[in-house]
Amino acid sequence: MKEQTVLDYFNSDTVVSHYEEAAQIIGLWDSEEKIFQRLFQKEDTILELGCGVGRIAIGLYELGYRNILATDYAKNMIKKARHLAKILNYSIPFRQCNARDLEFEDGVFDGLIFGFNGLMQIPQKEERIKAMKEMYRVLKINGYAVFTSHLRSFNRHKKFWEKEKILWRKNQQLPDLDDFGDRFESTNMGDLYIHVPERSEIEQTLKRIGFKIEVVVPRSVIANESARVREFSDDCVFWVVRKP
Repeated sequence: MKEQTVLDYFNSDTVVSHYEEAAQIIGLWDSEEKIFQRLFQKEDTILELGCGVGRIAIGLYELGYRNILATDYAKNMIKKARHLAKILNYSIPFRQCNARDLEFEDGVFDGLIFGFNGLMQIPQKEERIKAMKEMYRVLKINGYAVFTSHLRSFNRHKKFWEKEKILWRKNQQLPDLDDFGDRFESTNMGDLYIHVPERSEIEQTLKRIGFKIEVVVPRSVIANESARVREFSDDCVFWVVRKP
C-alpha cells in the first residue's frame, strides 16, 4: 500500500469533515475518558499522535489537561484542528508530524496516545514498527502509551479472515496489500486502508521494543458507549503499555 494513497484519504475534504463532526459532537468516548484519567495526571506532558481534528485533545483539555501536544501526519487535519481550537479559544498546540520519525528528544513525554486505530493505518509492518519504536523513545521511564486496534479474532470478522487466508495462500490477495491482515475497502468517504492484527503479533513486537504490556481490553468491556460512538467506530481493543 502506498503511503500517499493513505495520506490522500485523510487529507480529503470528506474525511476531514467527518473527523471535525466527531470532534464537535462525539468528543471523548466514555472508555477513553476512564482510561486517560486513570493513567495520566493533569500536569503530565502528553503527546497525541494521529490527532485528526482534535477530538481527543479537545476532550482532554476540557477535563483540565493543559500540557497536550497534538500531532497528525495529514496537514488538512491539522489545519482544521487549529481552526476549531481557535473558535473554542483552547490553547492546544497542533503540529504536523510523522509518527515514524518524531522530531522530539528522547524521554520527554509523561504519556502518549495514538487513538482511533491510527497506528494500524500506517501501511507496511516495518513502518508500524518504526512508529512503535518512536513511541517508546520519546516516553519517559514509567511513561504510559495507549493505542487501539481491531483484532482478527473478533467473532464478527472471523469468516472474512478465513477467506482471506485462503487467498493469501494462493497468492490471490489484492495487489495493494503488503501484510496478511491488511484491508483496503471502499467506503462512502473513499478507499480506506487499515491493518487488522492478531493479538500475538502486537504483543511480540511491543516486547521486542521494550514495552511492558499492562492491559489489553476491549472497549465494550470498559464502557457501554453511546449509539453515536458505536456508529463512529466499531468495537476495538485498548492497548495500555509502559516504558519500564
